[in-house]
Amino acid sequence: RYYREKIQAPWFAFHLKDKGPLKQPEAITFEAGANVWRRWDAWPPKRGVSERNLYFHVGEQLSFDAPAETGDQAFDSYVSDPAHPVPYRPRPIEPTYYARGSGWPVWLLEDQRFVHERPDVLSWETEPLERDVAIAGQITAHLFASTSGTDSDWIVKLIDVYPDSIAPNQKMGGYQLMVANDVLRGRYRKSFEIPEAAVPNQPVEYLVDLHTQDYRFLKGHRIMVQVQSSWFPIIDRNPQSFVANIFEAPADAYRAATQRVFRSASMPSRVTVSVVTPDSSSVSP
Repeated sequence: RYYREKIQAPWFAFHLKDKGPLKQPEAITFEAGANVWRRWDAWPPKRGVSERNLYFHVGEQLSFDAPAETGDQAFDSYVSDPAHPVPYRPRPIEPTYYARGSGWPVWLLEDQRFVHERPDVLSWETEPLERDVAIAGQITAHLFASTSGTDSDWIVKLIDVYPDSIAPNQKMGGYQLMVANDVLRGRYRKSFEIPEAAVPNQPVEYLVDLHTQDYRFLKGHRIMVQVQSSWFPIIDRNPQSFVANIFEAPADAYRAATQRVFRSASMPSRVTVSVVTPDSSSVSP
């Protein structure tokens, strides 16, 4: 209702009926979590936010504090097998587009606990938040990672973990809600025009663009990051051995690979977010 009355109707009235003036800022965004509309003079915001890093730590911990661990053994690992890819929705997956009751329209809201404990998915999460953490703008994952293969996919998901008990809706207790996500095919880490094979077991930095978001992680919730190397079938399987054209990859090109994600002082894997500073944007009534 707010969107129709305060944003859409005035816009059409101004541009189609010459009724105005139109007093709208550069961006009006809906801050999920807090469920309020916010007004910004630029998007992504240039003022009222500060860039912060959520670093990966030993023991599946996630923190705004940089890692102090040194050495080449500061990593977490998993085996990615194209024959057993990580699904993007819980099985059984009903027909996608035409089935009555298909979960396709809301798959981005799926509770990510269905993959959380898989051996080919890594997770790091904060302690329960002592105060709200609002983010607005660009989100970028910096993965220092290696693969035993010569190509690999890197999927990163930023997740809001609800407290174990949520009154009155107990079904939301412990829910893992995706806030941002995307995939980088490793062969395109330097250029989308010129694919390049990976050097086996050599750590490199992968930048995964998670786009922009306006979201508030509430006090008592946790922030989680998940990393995996398949997301089937929303993303086609990577053979994990470099071939000129994945669509023409022979069966013997599909090989399991050991993936390592590093979290040391010299290779600090992290997710960079823009944290909103207090009173930095107007809240629409």
